[in-house]
Amino acid sequence: MSTSTQQDRSTSQGETQSASLVPVLWQLQISHYVEKVRWALDYKRIPHIRRSLPPGLHIQKARELTGDTSTVPVLTIDGHSTGDSTPIIALIEERWPQPPLYPEDPAQRRRALELEEFFDEELGPHIRRAFYHELLPHPELLVPLFTHGDPLAARTLLEQFPMLRAGIEQRFQINAATASASRAKVIAAMDRLEREISGIGYLVGESFTVADLAAAALFYPVARPPEFPYPTVADEDLPDSWRAFLDPLAPRPGSRWVSEIYRRHRGQSAELTTGDTNKAPRPDAANGHSTGNGEPVSNSQAAFPDLAASRDRLPAGTTATREHDPA
Repeated sequence: MSTSTQQDRSTSQGETQSASLVPVLWQLQISHYVEKVRWALDYKRIPHIRRSLPPGLHIQKARELTGDTSTVPVLTIDGHSTGDSTPIIALIEERWPQPPLYPEDPAQRRRALELEEFFDEELGPHIRRAFYHELLPHPELLVPLFTHGDPLAARTLLEQFPMLRAGIEQRFQINAATASASRAKVIAAMDRLEREISGIGYLVGESFTVADLAAAALFYPVARPPEFPYPTVADEDLPDSWRAFLDPLAPRPGSRWVSEIYRRHRGQSAELTTGDTNKAPRPDAANGHSTGNGEPVSNSQAAFPDLAASRDRLPAGTTATREHDPA
């Protein structure tokens, strides 16, 4: 074997090994639970790869990766995959502790994790259900978000939309009564948020923590901050009934707080582009905010929560009302 061939192979193997150390985030771009994890990675300036999955196929892929998770986010690090935004952020915090998302004070840490859990369970599933109830009758709005501008995929998904709609309604138990109850839960979560905001502007202590991140990420469909990193349904295209629900929430102190937290702390993307995957992150390398390649979106962003529904057939009797529920 020639010296140049050996060097080429060595270089190739080194790049492959280095790329394998880069965290891979498996996502649906407009998922609010995925946004929690993206934000944590970006905030800590952790270079990572994002793999966007088609709806339906993401269920199978999540199961293949984790063995026990049927939705995204899933984060793969060193060949091991973890599902569910809360344990993923715990893993990120352990491996890349700077800048911290967990308070150092034990009591404040417990409080921050309690608030993360509250918004995960009492807000996230409900804003998703309420939104789907309004948008499912409008495939012209949903399909472009699933297909990312691919005309062939859009045409195929439009043909399959009745099955997709049925799958989403079954998976998230969507009907007029449950949607109404979920809208009330969103308002209750906003009430709770406004009670928790301290005089200095954070939920726990004197700095940005996982509690602020979780509340802001899961409320992004209401506040529609321009810093959200992906396109969504334009505000002017939303159904009147959904805008009628969102408009009274938009001027509330909680919505303004979400926008301010995004402005202060969302930063830019730490996602690696093609050719950058040999830049494996060191566990102690992250510090401060990222200066990656994310693209800000316009002020007319609109809500589009977690698209964790399938265009494939779901198992009989399957439902899921929370991020943590199996499909």
